Amino acid sequence: MGNGASWQETITPGRFAGWTVIVTGAGSGIGLATALRVAKEGGRVVAADVSKERLDDLVAQNGSLDLVPVAGDISTEETIAAIVAAAGGRVDALANVAGIMDRFAPIHEVEDDVWERVFRVNVTALIRLTRAVIPLMLEAGTGSVVNVASEAGLRGSAAGAAYTASKHAVVGLTKNSAVMYGPKGLRFNAVAPGATLTNIAADWGSQLAAERLGPLMGANVPTPATAAQLAASITFLLSNDGTNVNGAILASDGGWSAL
Repeated sequence: MGNGASWQETITPGRFAGWTVIVTGAGSGIGLATALRVAKEGGRVVAADVSKERLDDLVAQNGSLDLVPVAGDISTEETIAAIVAAAGGRVDALANVAGIMDRFAPIHEVEDDVWERVFRVNVTALIRLTRAVIPLMLEAGTGSVVNVASEAGLRGSAAGAAYTASKHAVVGLTKNSAVMYGPKGLRFNAVAPGATLTNIAADWGSQLAAERLGPLMGANVPTPATAAQLAASITFLLSNDGTNVNGAILASDGGWSAL
């Protein structure tokens, strides 16, 4: 199992030159790393996040990069409209990174508000924003969308019922969109991260889950990856380097899915 201890990010100059790329969840973790990677490679990044403070820090610390911050709840039409407006009529690529975790609850312990919140952010917000940018991509005859799924979109032993179901939904949306829009010049792919060093909250809120999943994950989960490693996978699929890749679910998980 590989880890990122000896890996160094290598910027590919100009890979996103002239592109406008939307990245959600850009204030921290994988979204932040993705936004920075795209911007360092020449892209104009519309950086969306629920936290205005985090976005302000991102822009302040990277004054030489073309970062356009949009703060707000991406599950609302108001924020989605603001993101699309910030793109200025052109979206070459979209990275749907924003997501929230559940507390590993199995079905009989799932509370309605947790279920609804997880699906609102992980699925509904993703489909609404994607729905808003697809017409621009169709008009241009090209576009690339990368959704962040999860190891929990590939297996049933990586999270609770709500998160697992939401990420399986992301996988299905990715594949359906690849089929529907591929002939129109659009590509839809997903990255399925395993354990990653981010600020997403993941705690054992269920005794049953801890007893059942704890031993499985403890024995099998590889060393957590860095957010920059996930950004490397995401930007590969976003960019023209991902040519001929459509409908793929790329496990970026240190080999966890191969076990």
